[in-house]
Amino acid sequence: MLGDLMSYPTTRAALRATTACVLLISATNASAQEAGVDLGEILLGESKRDVQTDTATAVTEIDQDEIDDRQPGTIAELIDSVPGVNLVNGSTPQGSGINIRGYGANSTFGTDQKVAVVVDGASVGAEEIYRVGTQLFTDPYLYKSAEVIRGTVGSFEYGSGIVGGVVKLETKNASDFTGGEIGFVGTQTLEFSSNGDGITSSTNLAWQPSEQLELLLNYTWRDQDIQTSGNGSDIGGSAFNLPSYLVKGRYTFGENRNQSLTFSYNESNTDETDVAYDTFSTSGGVFGNVDRTVSSRTAALAYNFNPSNDFVNLDVVLSYADQEIDQEYVEGSSTCDDPSNPCRFPGGFPTGGFGTVNADHRYETTKLAIKNTALFETGIISHELRTGLELTRKERLDADSAPGGVDNRVAVYAVDTMQIGSNWTLTPALRYEHSEVTGSTAPNDATYTNEALMGGLSLRYAFDNGFAVFGSAAYTENLPIIDDLGSAIYMTQSEKSRTFELGASYDTTNIFRDGDRFAIKGNLYRTALWDVTSYTVAGSASTRTDSVETEGLELEASYAMESGLYIDLNANIVDGSEFQPSGTVVDWRGVPADTLQLTLGKKFGEELDVSWEMIGNKRFENDSEEVAGSVIHNLRATYKPQQGILEGSEIRFGVENLFDKEYTPRLSTRSATGRNFKVTLSTTF
Repeated sequence: MLGDLMSYPTTRAALRATTACVLLISATNASAQEAGVDLGEILLGESKRDVQTDTATAVTEIDQDEIDDRQPGTIAELIDSVPGVNLVNGSTPQGSGINIRGYGANSTFGTDQKVAVVVDGASVGAEEIYRVGTQLFTDPYLYKSAEVIRGTVGSFEYGSGIVGGVVKLETKNASDFTGGEIGFVGTQTLEFSSNGDGITSSTNLAWQPSEQLELLLNYTWRDQDIQTSGNGSDIGGSAFNLPSYLVKGRYTFGENRNQSLTFSYNESNTDETDVAYDTFSTSGGVFGNVDRTVSSRTAALAYNFNPSNDFVNLDVVLSYADQEIDQEYVEGSSTCDDPSNPCRFPGGFPTGGFGTVNADHRYETTKLAIKNTALFETGIISHELRTGLELTRKERLDADSAPGGVDNRVAVYAVDTMQIGSNWTLTPALRYEHSEVTGSTAPNDATYTNEALMGGLSLRYAFDNGFAVFGSAAYTENLPIIDDLGSAIYMTQSEKSRTFELGASYDTTNIFRDGDRFAIKGNLYRTALWDVTSYTVAGSASTRTDSVETEGLELEASYAMESGLYIDLNANIVDGSEFQPSGTVVDWRGVPADTLQLTLGKKFGEELDVSWEMIGNKRFENDSEEVAGSVIHNLRATYKPQQGILEGSEIRFGVENLFDKEYTPRLSTRSATGRNFKVTLSTTF
């Protein structure tokens, strides 16, 4: 498989170019060191985002500063700058979804179970709901960090069947505002956006009555009217009102405060009247309109015990995630009610609409996760061994459009990061999972049990000059889900996937001048998925796809100077094929367009950060679709006064789609938002 991947012309050429660049820079740096230049202690430049060059896993971390700087309206908009991540729409909490490496959301379902979402350790999101989008129904102001793990090899601690990747979100803590000092700190943020007359208010109240106890309350209210695209046309379904809140507390105790209890609860809600059932569409169409309310609730209670013993660092997390969607068909709203429409039913549209349209959905997931991290040595090998046990219960409400039931799972895993000397890192991972799915009503009330053993291995070699090479292989299985209860065959057949990856990274300082820093990481991958139950052949409701193969290149790079100048670059090249039972091979429907993102900026001390961002989408063409290419420009500026009456305040200004470009990204079903001015004002009290 690796040989096939290396023969792929586009990725092979990109890898050659990347490797040549890395080798040239490495040689330049080595020459400087050989010349005996004493660089001394120099303050290093910083870019917006660190490239994770110290691991073989394809992972990107987004911290609080970048969250604030990007001024995202949704979680989807926050992580779309990660290579390999593409959005299905994205500017609204409903009707948007996340696609990673060609898997995840599509224009039919908001998820395909191959992208996992984890909030404070809780597994969130629903199963397959027809034409209802996002599994990230929450507000970005509730979170202080987001981490995206792409592919399978780094996913075994978070679930089975993860082919696209994992999105990990962590909510804010009171100590993020108090700095760990006793007292009370409050913050108030107001954000305004011109396109759709958007307004957001976010209030944080952080109280630390003692060094051991911290409490946080966040309330965020976000409102947006109909947005317009680059040509001035209204974007249907883009208006929403989203109130959210977060309650979180942490108490530390024990010898040297080596134990802690953390409780978090967050909730987001919308109440929409007479909106299109199809959240991917801009009008009611055949399905008509609905009155829809959505509530998303996540609670987690976490215990940590970290004594001076290196063999014990214990985390126990009990979590509960609840997503509830109630909807009622608006009589007469379907185009099929029109007597002149060919889809008109004999005697008129069914009273109450399709069962699909008039269905209520609810998913409740309760999980107990026990994890321990042990540090020890065996000879020259240093181990970081992470072992865990998970007990999960997912309950799905029986709906007019989909079966209900209960999915009980037990999983155990072990991931051992083995440092061999100063250069080699070997990381084997294993996960075993057992499931029992029982339907709630006839005829789908049978019980099915399944199990799978999955695992992967990554190997990394780091040279002494900052250059590293790595590779990995991983195998996973997606066990049958409640949504498949209507088919006894699908309930006894798991989807299977394997992924091979190969890459290189380089990280160095003082490469061109004192105080600068350069980092680059390129990752080639190839994934095969077979025994498919998630996808049907285009135009068929019952004929399942045989298999899917995807391959691509992800590239991340950053360069920063002591003077404050910085450059960030992300690129993604991907291709894929779908193999059908008839023997026909077609282009894979989940493949996004190739993308390139470049950011140029400058930081003026701690006070001012200004940047220009260019996002290029290559023209996309496959067997059945053509999507025009696009180049979008965004401007951002953040001002943080360090003294005077405005000290403790932050002022942000942004312009998205600066030249008001009219475009519809590949995978999206609606036009993208036109020019949008954003202003954010924050203060601390």
